[in-house]
Amino acid sequence: MTATSDTLSALAWLVEAGADEAIGEAPVNRLVAKAPPRIDPSPKSAAQISTLPQGEGNKRPSVTPTSVLNPLASDNDHIGRAMEIAAGCQSLAELKAALKSFEGCSLKKSAINTVFADGNPDARILFIGEAPGFEEDKTGLPFVGKAGKLLDKMLTAIGLDRTTAYIINVLPWRPPENRNPEMTEVAKCIPFMRRHIELHAPDLIVLLGAVAVRHVLGRSEGIMQTRGKWLEYHVAGRMIPVMPTLHPAYLLRQPAHKKLAWRDLLQVDDRIKQFHLLEPRAANG
Repeated sequence: MTATSDTLSALAWLVEAGADEAIGEAPVNRLVAKAPPRIDPSPKSAAQISTLPQGEGNKRPSVTPTSVLNPLASDNDHIGRAMEIAAGCQSLAELKAALKSFEGCSLKKSAINTVFADGNPDARILFIGEAPGFEEDKTGLPFVGKAGKLLDKMLTAIGLDRTTAYIINVLPWRPPENRNPEMTEVAKCIPFMRRHIELHAPDLIVLLGAVAVRHVLGRSEGIMQTRGKWLEYHVAGRMIPVMPTLHPAYLLRQPAHKKLAWRDLLQVDDRIKQFHLLEPRAANG
């Protein structure tokens, strides 16, 4: 692994861990006044200046762009900017507008639409998938293709639909040809996803697939090791119950595993009924 990929891996890990600012490696005493700039006691005479090539006296010293000295600078700036913009959004509407205007992620350049969310933003149950596919990119809505139709059936099986659940993805833009996104591309989207969860403030989260588990919870285990087990996610001072399960697209390829997803959904159904999560938020405080 190269030094560059090591740096990118470390940066993406910090973003997923919730880092939202950068500090120096050594403490800085900001109470000490800075030393005044040093003045050359023997300035050049007019005769010396006149010997410079024409225009040389007014030319500013050349500065090599930071992006040339450090190829990661541009990516780092975009990640930091994504954190700043996401943190400043105070509503889902502001976050959606911010995502649509954000130009720091290359995935957006090849996408047709920004896929923000679907379902009921007032619902207390949040489903999180991986990334938009072809149909989602075309319509601007998550889970509308074949996997989306299966997700609708999964929702119906436990008494839910898109009026009683809220659905988002880790990535708001489709990677070209559905390729795996690069680490820096994901790092620029994570701040928006985290803020999306905070602003929605769900009472229960269902993670669809290993990618969602990795980027929401920071866990690297395979989905078969995490599915069916209640985990937790911290949101605004609360610990929210999280159920990882199999992604509908995976179930289309491996229909024999639908029984596993059904077991997970039964646990979700029990939790919904236990805490009356289909009732309006106000009814439960």
